[in-house]
Amino acid sequence: MTFLHAPDGALANDLALREQLVREIRTFRPDAVFATDPEALFHGGRGVNHTDHRAAGMAAIDAVYPAARNPMAFPWLARGGLAAQRVRRLYLFWSDRADTWVDVSDTLERKIDALRAHASQITDPDGLADRIRTRAAEAGADIGVAAADALRLIVIDDDDEVDEAEEEDESVG
Repeated sequence: MTFLHAPDGALANDLALREQLVREIRTFRPDAVFATDPEALFHGGRGVNHTDHRAAGMAAIDAVYPAARNPMAFPWLARGGLAAQRVRRLYLFWSDRADTWVDVSDTLERKIDALRAHASQITDPDGLADRIRTRAAEAGADIGVAAADALRLIVIDDDDEVDEAEEEDESVG
């Protein structure tokens, strides 16, 4: 895990943040990225999506597409050995437009423990754990499991499109 050390309430989707995110994407080379849905301002009538979360979500989307896959974006990263990376899918959480549900029954407590680790941000860890369990149970009911995460899936590249692009890249190089 990499911490970017931005002050609370001050995160901005700017070039510097996108470069940091592109560096992470090109280093770890994921096929999928999870981020907050930046379009959700008031999520399900249950609260306001924090400004930092909206900025982080939009920055992640901008880093995934087009920056991480574009060798001309941040060329110094490519010269430093971090080749372009095509992320195939975005999974957006805290979305009002969920269209994909993932069974998290076996990993829900691990998720709660990870959230508890952010002690400086959480004033009521037990209340948070209860809310997470309740929301996971509600989402799980939609697909017939004990607990689920409801996500908005954005498919950037179908698998066959990426495989063809990778074959073209290999034949050129």
